Amino acid sequence: MIKIIFVSLGCDKNLVDSEKMLGLLADRGYAFTDDEKEADVAVVNTCTFIGDAKEESIQTLIDLGTLKQSGHLKALIAAGCLAQRYSEEIKTELPEVDAVVGTMAIEKIADAVDDVLAGNRNREYMEKLAYLAGVKNRRIASTGGYYAYLKIAEGCDKRCTYCVIPSVRGRYRSVPMEDLIREAQDLVSQGVKELILVAQETTLYGADLYGKKSLSVLLRRLNEINDLKWIRILYCYPEEIDEDLIRTMRECEKVVHYLDLPIQHASDRILKRMGRRTNHDDLCRIIQLLRQEIPDIALRTTLISGFPGETQEEFEELYRFVNETEFDRLGVFAYSQEEDTPAASFPDQIPEEIKENRRSELMELQQEIAFEKAESLSGQLLYCVIEGKLYEDEVYIGRTYRDAPGVDGYIFIQTDESLMSGDFVWARVTGSRDYDLIGELYHESAE
Repeated sequence: MIKIIFVSLGCDKNLVDSEKMLGLLADRGYAFTDDEKEADVAVVNTCTFIGDAKEESIQTLIDLGTLKQSGHLKALIAAGCLAQRYSEEIKTELPEVDAVVGTMAIEKIADAVDDVLAGNRNREYMEKLAYLAGVKNRRIASTGGYYAYLKIAEGCDKRCTYCVIPSVRGRYRSVPMEDLIREAQDLVSQGVKELILVAQETTLYGADLYGKKSLSVLLRRLNEINDLKWIRILYCYPEEIDEDLIRTMRECEKVVHYLDLPIQHASDRILKRMGRRTNHDDLCRIIQLLRQEIPDIALRTTLISGFPGETQEEFEELYRFVNETEFDRLGVFAYSQEEDTPAASFPDQIPEEIKENRRSELMELQQEIAFEKAESLSGQLLYCVIEGKLYEDEVYIGRTYRDAPGVDGYIFIQTDESLMSGDFVWARVTGSRDYDLIGELYHESAE
């Protein structure tokens, strides 16, 4: 039996595509392996969002290409964003790659493997960026089984000046709601208990299909699915957050009080240069409204340091904003000069050292904020999902509603009881350690 090693790089939206491709390949009769020495075929779902991601994708292809030349690897296929953006360059400069599969052509992954193994190499599989792949096959979850990402839309219309996504993913296209409900039900039937809604922008969901934003309608439909415990929302553009969404979050018990709203900056001039649709006062108003209407909400954001033209004064304005706003979770990217984006041609590019220094300053500030917030939770009861166990310490690892997988913190729960990954329990916070919480199992379940 032909064995495939599948490497998924980049964001969680890319991971959804990978899981769908895994399902298509499994239906075609292919098997999978994590051992590159056992693999007959390698598929790399690449990323090109920022420079570091691009370099990782290229290096992974080079490494596997070397294995192909020296081992028994028969085929190497590049899929995803790098393949979409640089298909010609890959075919010219990475001759070890046998086929290129674009972002909208994931339905053709099994055909690509079949063709390469039949000797048809140097092939390209592409669809127009206006296309919305309608993969109906079973996804093969790669997240551990109890949580999964649900990609509710493709592409983006915002066209921020630093971003390549519209050129590799196309315009914003919502996935039809019935397809999402069907996919969600299938995932839950496989044991998924937490659905994490993702898109380049989740808050605009449905506007293109139904004539109005319909994220709230989707959330209410998902909230009705039996055996589903949590619904988490990522990538909410601040300007699209409205009272309907806030009300839905309050009324739907499965929608956790957590929002990821990437703001990127707080200086009006820099926000305008970025092509963002908000200003400093808008951000303050939206955050205040969220905290007023949902007092226990956890807010995550991402920022860009060293955007072209960012003065020391504008950086200090951003620093003050972070200090005053006290986000629960925050990440910072140093600006990456991506070719074919408007910002790449701005004349006032900032040296790498300054970008990284500003990034470090913001992260050090956020560390202080996050540590203090963790300490303030001592004594609280929090609903948690178990993710694993540290057997040497007899301590379980969990996540609270305040923590998205892979990017936020953990809670370490002490108990003599036997728990399984995917179990939901109540825990009382007894302390903290840096970003993480320490707790003990609370025996009187509040369910």
